[in-house]
Amino acid sequence: MKPYIFAARNDIYIIDLLKTMEQLKKAHEKIKNIVANGGEVLYVGTKKQAKDIIKQEAESSESYFISERWLGGLLTNFSTVKKTIERLKDYEKKMTTGGFKNLTKKEITGKEREIEKLTRMFGGIKNMERLPEAIFIVDTKKHKIAIHEANLMGVPVIALVDTNSDPDSVAVPIPGNDDAIKSIEIVTQVISAAVSEGRLMRKEISIANENARTARKQDENGFSEEVVIEDAEAKSERIKKTTRRVE
Repeated sequence: MKPYIFAARNDIYIIDLLKTMEQLKKAHEKIKNIVANGGEVLYVGTKKQAKDIIKQEAESSESYFISERWLGGLLTNFSTVKKTIERLKDYEKKMTTGGFKNLTKKEITGKEREIEKLTRMFGGIKNMERLPEAIFIVDTKKHKIAIHEANLMGVPVIALVDTNSDPDSVAVPIPGNDDAIKSIEIVTQVISAAVSEGRLMRKEISIANENARTARKQDENGFSEEVVIEDAEAKSERIKKTTRRVE
């Protein structure tokens, strides 16, 4: 972490906040472009200081999250994890449609407890049908297994990295205090903003591309077909360029 450290005083390392800002901008740009191109982001943070923030920000940006415990094999053995998620969905459906009506009260209570346990572990990824295109992690030391799995599967990792961690296995390390709630909150909010901007960009590009396809089939309002196509494609390109800038 030496390139990201400003100074050391009384054996305490002080992070260079200019480097933090620089890396935050890189992370913002990378996440935004991934989401704009149809990708999804998985938020991971299970330590006490991070779990509530991770859950809140992931939900606000309509993303997946793990806030209780990393599930070994989540990325490298996703097909098996999906089977457990399908069991959770099946139990939830039966619970609401009366599928357990023939069970005893004790058996139903057991199913309710299992649903509660599975929801706690898998609720944040219940609708994740494929591997995410990026992972955001708080505390790389705590989540070494998650990072290892991501690297094996070619999924880029963006992470809040403290001075006692190794940033080499992270695509975009964001130097910062991963124990301070405020630090975690600020960085995670930037990630969520990038996801939200990426979703808006994805929607606008989709509309522009649809307009371009429509323009190829018909001539509208007296304009030639070539002019309409050029107009729509130019708008699509303008949207891409505009959203590349980080404000």
